[in-house]
Amino acid sequence: MRDKRILLIIGGGIAAYKSCELIRLLRKGGASVTCVLTEGGAQFVTPMTLAALSENQVHTSLWDLKNEVEMGHIQLSRQADLVVVCPATADLLARMAAGIADDLATTLLLATDKPVLVAPAMNVRMWQHPATVRNVARLRQDGLAVIEPDEGEMACGEYGPGRLPEPDVILQAISRYWSAQADAPNGNLQGKHILVTAGPTHEPIDPVRVLANRSSGKQGFAIAGALAALGARVTLVAGPVALPTPPGVDRIDVETALEMQARIGSALPADAAVMVAAVADWRAEPAPAKIKKSAGRPPAIRLVENPDLLAELALSPTRPRLLIGFAAETEDVLANARGKLARKGCDWIVANDVSGNVMGGEANQVHLVTATGVESWDLLSKTEVARRLADRIAAQLGDEHAEQSH
Repeated sequence: MRDKRILLIIGGGIAAYKSCELIRLLRKGGASVTCVLTEGGAQFVTPMTLAALSENQVHTSLWDLKNEVEMGHIQLSRQADLVVVCPATADLLARMAAGIADDLATTLLLATDKPVLVAPAMNVRMWQHPATVRNVARLRQDGLAVIEPDEGEMACGEYGPGRLPEPDVILQAISRYWSAQADAPNGNLQGKHILVTAGPTHEPIDPVRVLANRSSGKQGFAIAGALAALGARVTLVAGPVALPTPPGVDRIDVETALEMQARIGSALPADAAVMVAAVADWRAEPAPAKIKKSAGRPPAIRLVENPDLLAELALSPTRPRLLIGFAAETEDVLANARGKLARKGCDWIVANDVSGNVMGGEANQVHLVTATGVESWDLLSKTEVARRLADRIAAQLGDEHAEQSH
């Protein structure tokens, strides 16, 4: 972050005190910080404190005659390398999503042409309210990066998601942004929408039993996080797994293949789709009550074929420009992957051998199968597999954009 210029907008809320430590950490990392203090933020921290920590003038009013003679709010909005809103209250998020410019902070956010990273903080009920969910989704759709709030005890005494992450976590999110720019200067995914599916599906047999598989969802969640780190707006349709949502990812939880099918349809259109989920091939016609054990006579379970979500998406009128499937195999990995690539109508297949400790493990060895050949990667952590695949996706979408512009 050395020599980077951060414009820090501080919203009103008890978590505003954490912005002071964030300024210290940013400056320690070599960045310069200019603060914009909202009227609400000034109820919790003072301009004097922020000026002392940042060693820069603190801006509080759109109606500062001296600054606005030279259109200071436009200069502020354009001089930064990154705009950080911390904390972002429910009110500030709502005004940002609506494009309202009624004070210095919202005017800057509307006028800036620089990337914006938002760190929300509010009561759990406010964070989970449909209006806030809608506003956050709109901001991500507009290309803003939104850090997921922490879960924990709040100043109001309630417990749940909505706490502002600690300053070092916010610093890491900012650092990941710069790293993504450095690692993939021509592969920025800002403005791109990518759909990712992950985890298993659970198909009920009766009210207490399901047909399932061993997919942990770890690889799909890692891919979703790596794509978000490159600036993409990521919609993650997740089967039943107990994994934290990666920062900057919109998560939709489902149980069954039919639920996943519906949620995929509602998430389109997308520039790319990465279909990592291990969707059950079959579902049962569930019994209305728990099936009782009968001595010597196993129950008859009638199976019905589930829809082929990857093949359906390949034929959809809203087919993503880049469609990637996964092939989890236990034998003839490459032969089966090539066959799946041809049958499904997708662009790439990521194949792996899951006969060992892959499902639920931390490492993966994959083969990227395309129409032009096979690229085999060494055994890597699932995080590194995700990062490499995200870079390849960014490069592919960037190349397509360059061709279209010519």
